[in-house]
Amino acid sequence: MFEVALISAIALVFILEGVLPFVFPQFWRRMMLQAVTLSENQLRLVGLVSILIGLLLLALA
Repeated sequence: MFEVALISAIALVFILEGVLPFVFPQFWRRMMLQAVTLSENQLRLVGLVSILIGLLLLALA
């Protein structure tokens, strides 16, 4: 059961990650160009915020 849930979660990540470049390719390209200019600490902060939002959503589910 755990394996199925894990594979499903990974599949959802791939789907959600693909939606933005598929639907809004120009916006996604601009966003990636801006991400390249961020410092390492800024990128780490973005990653931390993403992790915390994910954990919060899991706790609420």
